[in-house]
Amino acid sequence: MALHSTGNVASSNNALLVVHCDGPLDPERVTRSLERFLQFCPWPAARLRRSFPWGKLHWAASRRAAPAPPPVRRRAVATPEELGKEIDAELNTSIDPRRDPPLRFLILDGAPELVSAGGVLVLTWFHPLMDPRGAQNLLHHLAHLDRHASDAPWGSAVPVFVRAADRRPFRERGRLARKSLEHMRSLPRALPVSPATGPAGRVRFRQASFVERDPAARRPGATREIWWRLAVVGQAMRGLWEQRSLPDVPFLLPIAVDLRPKGELGPTFGNMLAFHFARFRPSDAADVPRLASTLRGQMADAIRGGQIEANDVAMDFLQYRPLSMIRRAIRWTGGETFSFNCADVMDFPAALDRCFGRRVVNAYHVPAVPPRPGIGVFFNRCAGRSNLVVAWIDGVVTDDDVTRIVEIVREGMGWIGTS
Repeated sequence: MALHSTGNVASSNNALLVVHCDGPLDPERVTRSLERFLQFCPWPAARLRRSFPWGKLHWAASRRAAPAPPPVRRRAVATPEELGKEIDAELNTSIDPRRDPPLRFLILDGAPELVSAGGVLVLTWFHPLMDPRGAQNLLHHLAHLDRHASDAPWGSAVPVFVRAADRRPFRERGRLARKSLEHMRSLPRALPVSPATGPAGRVRFRQASFVERDPAARRPGATREIWWRLAVVGQAMRGLWEQRSLPDVPFLLPIAVDLRPKGELGPTFGNMLAFHFARFRPSDAADVPRLASTLRGQMADAIRGGQIEANDVAMDFLQYRPLSMIRRAIRWTGGETFSFNCADVMDFPAALDRCFGRRVVNAYHVPAVPPRPGIGVFFNRCAGRSNLVVAWIDGVVTDDDVTRIVEIVREGMGWIGTS
């Protein structure tokens, strides 16, 4: 939430896109593309503003001077451990969106056997600037500018960088926002429980890549659906709940719904996600196929009932509300919020198989997770690999807990490891 920046929360709100390439990357090419991009779109150099306590939280670009491109840094790493430490530092070095550019780039290179045959590009951004698909879009635009040196790289068809304003009457949008608020108030029949341990700490992550053990034996489409993946993650969390003797009250977690038209890039900056709130008990996760079917049915009911649209509209109204007002309106968010986080960014764009003159070997997203719930599991696919990222607040789970979660998800997905 962008409100995170005004709530005196000490934890990071960064998100990362980590792109492994088959050779060293040239920082000058990245900087040059950024400078050209700012001629078309100012938001990478904007700052987060709220004009007065109840004013709209918004991104503002300076009109008094040409926007300065976000920083592009380069560092050499000598071991895989050093590579992991650099990515960890990016995740935990918070961006202050009121004073700093909302994104930055880091290029890591070293010995070919250590850094995916040459180079890693790490795009770090303040999460509310854009969602993960938006980060992929930004990289797509920068790579396009790198390949096309003309003054009009897109011709007359300049991409749409931000979502168009909702033109529906205020009364209609207000009705939908109230419907969303009523739904949010009704969600926790019992207050949700998470493994969070208290104050904010350092964010940690683990990433692993897999391929399918036997693609021919896979249930048609089943494991590619978010509902199957969520059910498998629920099974892993069930083990954690039993180990901690946490109560069998329903899990509550937000599932992102991408609003971009299928097959199109869509807008890059701002919020292009609505949310569906999945609910199921830890004990329900004992039967993964049955739970996946139940979760799919919940989403279908939410779409038929207009709940996804209402939640989308409500996000706009939240820009006018300080964090304290939201907590008063939805009182249960003052303590626990959700049980855990889970998302699937799906396929890394095939059009981004090359980036700044290099072939992309793999790419995955690493988001910071908030102190509560303190843990999240995230999926994506790139170049024939399935990537799994577990992110957690230090102290919420142990390294052994994370190893068990990864193994349960791997087995439930029918994956085997890849180098």
